Amino acid sequence: MLYPADAPTRRDALFVFAHGAGAGQSHPFMVRYARGLSERGIDVVTFNFAYMESGRKSPDRAPVLEETFRRVIVSAVAHRHVHATRLVIGGKSMGGRIATHLAAAPESWPADAPPLDGVVVFGYPLNPPGGPSRVSPDRVSHLLRIRVPTLIVQGTRDTFGGPEDIRRAIDAAGGNPSIAIHGVDGGDHSLGIRSKKSPAQGEVDTSIWEAVTRLAFASTP
Repeated sequence: MLYPADAPTRRDALFVFAHGAGAGQSHPFMVRYARGLSERGIDVVTFNFAYMESGRKSPDRAPVLEETFRRVIVSAVAHRHVHATRLVIGGKSMGGRIATHLAAAPESWPADAPPLDGVVVFGYPLNPPGGPSRVSPDRVSHLLRIRVPTLIVQGTRDTFGGPEDIRRAIDAAGGNPSIAIHGVDGGDHSLGIRSKKSPAQGEVDTSIWEAVTRLAFASTP
């Protein structure tokens, strides 16, 4: 699904946006965020992984998800209505983690795609399902190999790990100055706000979209 950039604010940038494990590209979060970024001048392409498209509940293994993501990138770049000079990939939760896998393996980057300019993750799943009893190495160690600007947007109420949990895990593994963490006060795993003391959801979403635009797309207001 292509969400074309709003013409007056077009930034000649493309964001290939992957969904999380439990819901596809038509989920309200995906649609809202794709529209919010397209209104800020960014072409956004969403897609369903094969397991979601076929109606299966369990995601495929990481190599299968990664290969699907690579194929979508090539197709999105070649879309006749996309004219982008900058390419950023990312996603919600699992989709964002798979995007970091691709960024951490430049040797497997598709030959038919332009160089990668950045990564954006909404709700990084630091802890495995079932709780933070352990941090699986494949959720952290690969992040150290990323060399493009990467933005992780994380709610402080995220049960998969909050902003400080992610920061500590990355630092403990050796650190990576290419990764910035944008904490969302009171946000859950879907960056939803429930506290009456927090800003309205629309204000929170807007601040996130602006942060994504500034960092990942190196743009000026």
